Amino acid sequence: MTDQFLFLYPLEEYFGRSPYIKILDFLIEGQEFDYSMTEVARGAGVGWSAFTSIWSKLLEKEIILPTRTIGNAKLFRLNRENIFVEKLIKLDSELTKIETNKITSKSVLKA
Repeated sequence: MTDQFLFLYPLEEYFGRSPYIKILDFLIEGQEFDYSMTEVARGAGVGWSAFTSIWSKLLEKEIILPTRTIGNAKLFRLNRENIFVEKLIKLDSELTKIETNKITSKSVLKA
């Protein structure tokens, strides 16, 4: 796995590349934006059947919320007011710091 991958997707590095983690990682990375279901599935690299079962769980637990509709597409965003999501974002941030420090330390040692 490349250092760039670790920096962008720390949850996947620590918890594996399961579809659930890939979706959460994608949503955390783009937490300021809203997305259609298709955009999330493609962006996370998750097959549609796995995606739809996970998506319904995320909606049920209010990890994601609908934001608006454009034509036939419903858009959703990460619910940053959900306590689980707040903690997950903090964890992602901490893991990113850890991985950044590792990369920085390797660079210093090579110099």
